Amino acid sequence: MRSFDDQLLEELCSVVATAAAAVLTVRRGSLDVRMKDDASPVTAADHASEAVLMEGLSRLLPGVAVVSEEAAGASPPTRLPGTFVLVDPLDGTRELIAGRDEFTINLGIVNDGEPQLGIIAAPALGVLWRGIVGSGAERLRLPAGAQARAAHERTPIHTRARPSCGLVAAVSRSHLDARTAALLQKLPITQRLPCGSAVKFGQIAEGTADVYPRLSTTCEWDVAAGHAIVVAAGGRLLSPQGHALRYGQISSGFRIPAFVAWGDPNAPAALV
Repeated sequence: MRSFDDQLLEELCSVVATAAAAVLTVRRGSLDVRMKDDASPVTAADHASEAVLMEGLSRLLPGVAVVSEEAAGASPPTRLPGTFVLVDPLDGTRELIAGRDEFTINLGIVNDGEPQLGIIAAPALGVLWRGIVGSGAERLRLPAGAQARAAHERTPIHTRARPSCGLVAAVSRSHLDARTAALLQKLPITQRLPCGSAVKFGQIAEGTADVYPRLSTTCEWDVAAGHAIVVAAGGRLLSPQGHALRYGQISSGFRIPAFVAWGDPNAPAALV
């Protein structure tokens, strides 16, 4: 496949921005909400976004395997090559349904089990975070539907060193479980930023939050893009025990039992 270069990143961001426009178009009409077998909601916006993303990926990365939340739920793959794409066409569906703006589109490219490229767009906020591991990360002010070259603002972003006065924690608005709450109690947290979807990874990557723990099960397509962006910005994402995460776990249904994203890569050794 093509290398993870700036041109590919620009083209993929344009596809994601087009998907963002599709989500906002559906949002202005009928969401057509229904419940999936796992009791999570899905809407017409999820499907509209997925259609745009799958078309764009087939054009930009022909022959590369794509694992998307909705498609994988209907027909999971039986094997994967070393390089593949993980897509969540609409992360934070509950936030969308509730009328909040904290929903995202997540796209991550995985190579040999590790996320290498990530894009997270927040359509209603006009913000896109992106990064390539080893090449840095950026925040773009990009209107939904615009080409990446038309971004109003491009800002290099970096995680920050652990503050001596305590940590700012990004926490899930809809999925704050007891185990995660217990971990937060053990850390020197001075402020919590409740938020839905993968916006929390953007907060870590740009240095407005220091830690984002999630100790309940989630899926690889929820995490891969944010993982790549956080690492590209200088942070780390590990299991609660400090182990690296591996992606492409077909046998477990692409489930991630738990993770903690850290802005300061030295914080896990110092605090956990």
